[in-house]
Amino acid sequence: MPHPKATKSQGTLPSASRGRKQISTERTFSVLAPAGIPSLRAALLDWYHANKRDLPWRRTEDPYAIWVSEIMLQQTRVAAVIDRYHAFLERLPTVTALALASEQEILALWSGLGYYRRARMMHKAAQSLAANHQSALPSTSADLRKLPGIGAYTSAAIASIAHGEPIAVVDGNVERVICRLAGWEEPTGSGVTAQDREIHAFANRFLDPAHPGDFNQAMMELGATICLPRNPQCTACPLFTGCTTRGEHKTTPRPKMQSRSIAYALVLRKARSRQSTQEILLEQRSPAQSVMPGLWELPMLHIPEVPDEDQLLSVRHSIMQINYNVRVRSATAQTVRTLTVKGGERHWIPLTQASSLPLTGLARKILKRLKLLPTALS
Repeated sequence: MPHPKATKSQGTLPSASRGRKQISTERTFSVLAPAGIPSLRAALLDWYHANKRDLPWRRTEDPYAIWVSEIMLQQTRVAAVIDRYHAFLERLPTVTALALASEQEILALWSGLGYYRRARMMHKAAQSLAANHQSALPSTSADLRKLPGIGAYTSAAIASIAHGEPIAVVDGNVERVICRLAGWEEPTGSGVTAQDREIHAFANRFLDPAHPGDFNQAMMELGATICLPRNPQCTACPLFTGCTTRGEHKTTPRPKMQSRSIAYALVLRKARSRQSTQEILLEQRSPAQSVMPGLWELPMLHIPEVPDEDQLLSVRHSIMQINYNVRVRSATAQTVRTLTVKGGERHWIPLTQASSLPLTGLARKILKRLKLLPTALS
């Protein structure tokens, strides 16, 4: 059903569509009434400057560093990103350095963050910039979107934070803030819907054009720390007086996590070179595999059960919607073939070099727990 258009004098956006929670137009959009916008913007920015988390990417206006942080933060916890962000920029401080690096080196620096396609697309974008734009990132969101791996969210973040372009950033946190302000249910399904367009229109209208970078970060920070999916801290919210929902609202239940058990073999031998005292047997996933192609891992056992006397470690590891119960057993060069599933190519790697390989997040976790890797790149 088409959305009825509000008149300009009402200072409103299109009303909620059929099937969505119906709220009085006057109350729903009072947050965007012309007289109320400046005070709410100011309240949000004041709150942000007083309460924002001290994160390394907020201490720079370098478009490249902001790009790296935004790609790393997609679907990844802030705590997991901080050390990787520092290590990545220390080794690859510029677009040129990223373009010239090998994919294996980039994946090694990315190891533990998951969603490795993000790193590969950054590499392609850097190579394109080096070849065609003298290694300079474009300054507008429209031009940034022409690069591999940069979509609406990332382009708006870079352009607004680094260059002051007045364009709203809409991630999951901002989406939740807006839906609660307007009294809408959060979007469901995939693809761009009419509600998605309404949310972006709302965000761009609410944006402070004089301080777009700080305002976008303030909206994201509000959703990450105050306007939480469960038990939002409404009394501490700077937008409380203009919010329609004031509390939790109907959301789509998260899919239930599945549980699986898997097991791996740890095989060590005395090193045959002087570079290391020990070597470890690792398997490289085929480049043709759809999940984590080219990454290195331990050989997987045929069965997840491990005799107590052979078990070295038990850990939990979550990927997407699956909780893995992982066991690791000791094996020898003679027994590993019969115990494990035939997979990618296997190589003996000096332990001193293992941390520089693009290990899967699970392999890195296992080797760190067993104190076989240094902790510098945790």
